[in-house]
Amino acid sequence: MEIKQKITPFLWFDYQAEEAINFYTSIFKDSEVGNIARYGNTGPGEKGKVLTGTFTLAGQQFMALNGGPMFKFNEAISLFVDCKDQDEVDYFWDKLSDGGEKSRCGWLKDKFGLSWQVVPSALGELLYNTDPQTSGRVMQAMMKMDKIIIQDLRDAAEGK
Repeated sequence: MEIKQKITPFLWFDYQAEEAINFYTSIFKDSEVGNIARYGNTGPGEKGKVLTGTFTLAGQQFMALNGGPMFKFNEAISLFVDCKDQDEVDYFWDKLSDGGEKSRCGWLKDKFGLSWQVVPSALGELLYNTDPQTSGRVMQAMMKMDKIIIQDLRDAAEGK
């Protein structure tokens, strides 16, 4: 796979890049593993282990590096998954949080420590309502959630 986009997210893993690539491509449709470069005889990593790899998730290209334990992911950057309905929210929430850590307002960390936001399109539609009271109720409802529940957002928008 040739990198075709101008800007490509580059993810630094301790030594789980290959496992992460396989995990992510198993979850998202329109995904594929691209080129994998492995360490050779001269290191610095163990011969045969992944140095870098490319992969595509839902049409978005990424690169991964087995860089070692010097740097860790944190919440300052996350990957945002736009979900069309509750089934998609449930699917991505369950798959990406497996072995990871669930948080508030649709945020989670996967088992590699990478932060994700699993968010239904309906949230944006309801939050950007021209009535500030409606959008305020939606915001208050979302702030109480871990996984986003679309019907609860709609109920809040209607004042239920």
